Amino acid sequence: MIATAKTQATSELLLAAVLSSLSDDKAEDVVQIDLRGKTEIGDYMVICSGRSTRQVSAMSEKLVERLKGEFGVNARTEGKGTGDWVLIDTGDVIVHIFRPEVREFYQLEKMWQPTAAN
Repeated sequence: MIATAKTQATSELLLAAVLSSLSDDKAEDVVQIDLRGKTEIGDYMVICSGRSTRQVSAMSEKLVERLKGEFGVNARTEGKGTGDWVLIDTGDVIVHIFRPEVREFYQLEKMWQPTAAN
C-alpha cells in the first residue's frame, strides 16, 4: 500500500498491518490475543514463529520498516541480534516473533489466552 500521507495509527489498523506483514513474510502459527481490559501494556499481542534465526530477524526488520513507512510508528525492538525471540513494541500492539523451540519453551500464549471454565 502506497500512501501519500501517513495513516493515523489506531490499534486496529496497526494490528491489521502487523498481521499482513507477517503473512507476507511467511510467519507460522500466528496467534492474536486481545488484551483490552486485561492489561495496560497494549491492546493486542501477536505471537508467531519463524523457521530460523535469519527469518525471525528478517521478519522483525520488515515489520518495523513497514510500520514506520505506513504509520510513522517508531517501534521499539529487543532481541533482533540473536534472532531467537524478537519483541516489537508499537505501543498498542506487542509482537513476539520466535524460533519454534524458543516459543515452545516460553509458552506465552498460555499466559495470556483466556482459560476455560471448569
